[in-house]
Amino acid sequence: MQRPIAPPTIDLKRLARYSLASRKSKVAWDAFAKTTPRGASFRAFFDGLPKILAGESLHRLVEAIVQARRRGKPVILLLGAHVLKVGLSPLIVDWIERGVVTAAAANGAGIIHDFELAYQGKTSEEVAEALADGSFGMARETADLLNGAIGQGAKEKLGLGESVGRLIEKGRFRFKKLSLFAACWRKKIPATVHVAIGTDIIHQHPSCDGSAVGAASLTDFRKLTQAVSGLGGGGVVLNIGSAVILPEVFLKAVSTCRNLGFTVKDFTAANLDMIQHYRPHQNILLRPTALGGQRINLIGHHEILVPLLHAAVNERLK
Repeated sequence: MQRPIAPPTIDLKRLARYSLASRKSKVAWDAFAKTTPRGASFRAFFDGLPKILAGESLHRLVEAIVQARRRGKPVILLLGAHVLKVGLSPLIVDWIERGVVTAAAANGAGIIHDFELAYQGKTSEEVAEALADGSFGMARETADLLNGAIGQGAKEKLGLGESVGRLIEKGRFRFKKLSLFAACWRKKIPATVHVAIGTDIIHQHPSCDGSAVGAASLTDFRKLTQAVSGLGGGGVVLNIGSAVILPEVFLKAVSTCRNLGFTVKDFTAANLDMIQHYRPHQNILLRPTALGGQRINLIGHHEILVPLLHAAVNERLK
């Protein structure tokens, strides 16, 4: 039998090649991390972070916040309640007092933890344990004081966040320095709360008035929309830890502003969370910046990311 003819061997000598020096490379030595000597400043540490991937994104976010405040543009925080539960209230309050943050928004759980921290310096119950006997969410003071403040505020046409901030700031709260809502009340900046009825423990109690909650939260939506109207041309919005409520609210605020003729584009949209969620990715980063702006996505634990961001911004704004 005749042996099959072997196919010709490919001739690699004919490859078109180039000089390494002529190639565009995505990583270069001058973006690498720098060692930090013992006793160095935080500024030296931060400047020594690699300017690659998340390190580069963090540097860009710091620059965006610093430039926004230097130019008088808003920096809006959208906060999941988890941010308060992991001990970051002092940093948020510091930013409010320094004028770094110009508006803050939270979901309904945000006022629960903010109130309890201000009231007694501790918060967050063992849900599974309390759920077993039906005691979950049944704290009397949390429900009655918050529901009372919301009801009174609604009568005065106040927003929900403003009502809670006034309650804490004017009340005898031992740890009021931890309250971001009290800080916003003192600084006279918007602190808004965006509630889904039934999601928060204070809704379980007879003191809850749904009409007051709804009216106060709608007032807050309009307050947040007013804040969003100024984002264009260099403002910053940071979504930290809200997976659903605040990304949805923010998207509607952007649409409302554009419908009214405000130029809400060319701003920085940032999302900081432990995992990537659909709505923050779409409703904070992609859709609102489609007309222009930059998107920054940082995945990591809030209790590490936020202190890094806080310290770096404060260093630059001294």
